[in-house]
This record gives sequence, C-alpha cells and structure tokens, in this order.
Amino acid sequence: MDRSGNVSAFTGTAFVLAMPAAIAVWRTDQVALHAAVNRWHAPWSDAVMSVLTHLADGLVPAAIAVVLLFVGTWRSFFLLGLSTGLSAVVAQVLKRQVFGDHDRPVMFAHDMPLLHLVDGVTMNHHFSFPSGHATCAFAMCLSFAVMDRGAGRAAAWALVAAVLAFTRVYLSQHFTEDVLAGAALGVATGVLMWFILYRSSWSRAAWLGRRPWPTGHTA
Repeated sequence: MDRSGNVSAFTGTAFVLAMPAAIAVWRTDQVALHAAVNRWHAPWSDAVMSVLTHLADGLVPAAIAVVLLFVGTWRSFFLLGLSTGLSAVVAQVLKRQVFGDHDRPVMFAHDMPLLHLVDGVTMNHHFSFPSGHATCAFAMCLSFAVMDRGAGRAAAWALVAAVLAFTRVYLSQHFTEDVLAGAALGVATGVLMWFILYRSSWSRAAWLGRRPWPTGHTA
C-alpha cells in the first residue's frame, strides 16, 4: 500500500540518469557544456522536443488532477496536485527571489556563435535557475510512478521525466544545471508528499481512499 518500492525505483533511476549530467556540470563551464549539447540536433528532434516540452507545463498536471477528482481518490488527487503545485511555488520563489540574476542560454549567444534555436519557440531570457518545467516533470512523473500499481514501471516514469526535462536544454531554454536543480526539487517535493499521504500516521485516514466524486471507495 505504501508504494515504497515504486519510490525507490523512481528515485534510483533518476539518480543514475542524473549522474553523468551532474559530473559534466561539475567539470565543464555552463556555456561550453550547453554549446556541446546544442551541436546535436535534427529537424525531427526539433519538432518532437518542441511538442514534448509542453507536457511539463503546469497546466498538464493541473488538468490531470481535475480528472482524478472523478476517477481517482483523494490520496491520488492530493499527491499529484500538491507535489506539482508546491514544487512550482518553491521553484518560482527561487527563480525570482534568490537566483534572479541567472539568465537563460540565449543571453550568452555571443559566446555560442553556432547556437541552434528551434523555429517557432519563443525564447525566454531571464529567471533560469531552477527549471520550472524540470521541477514539474519530476514531481508529476513521481506521482504517476506512485499511483502506478506496477513497481517495475516506476523506472520508466523516471525516464519519461528525464526526457521532458532534457527538452528544456535541447530548446536552449535552460542550462543543464538548471534542469538538474529542478529535477531535485521535483523529486524532493514528490517524496515528501508520498511520505505524508502513504507512510505517515495521517495517511491512515479512511477518507483519503475515497473517490471525491462520486462518493465511494476504490480498491
């Protein structure tokens, strides 16, 4: 019931996926690293990445949370809603109040003369750290991994989150370090909400297992 195996599989996979990027960030200047990643592009990946990135918009988990009011339980609704909502608030506070002087890659275009930008993508210029999309991607996908009854699929959800987060680097909306920080924030918030809703004493409240609408219990 507590889905701890799902959480372990998700966080373990996320850690393994993040390690090469973290090492690259540690050993390489952020602009040089971004320029190196940016060299790899193609028309098909431009099209795919520009669409996939929207799956980590805040509107997507908000819409799914509304659906859960009708087909899920209060527990699943709060898990997704609070994980993505609270992490988004923290990300925005960090962006604007703590790291407000961190600019986006396009502001360093003079140091990257071959910077590839995808046609049709509106470029952001400021408030780069951390990535809000990466935060949302990992908080959302961790919630899905917990709600998924198959622990074996939790690793796949971590991979989905990583791909969604990577779209921000591919599209030159963020540096790699921005995405790593957002991923860590999303995972931390998701794990906290999982613990409260699935492991804490409060998690034993019977009403958390009921459907918000219509009233009833789920298996």
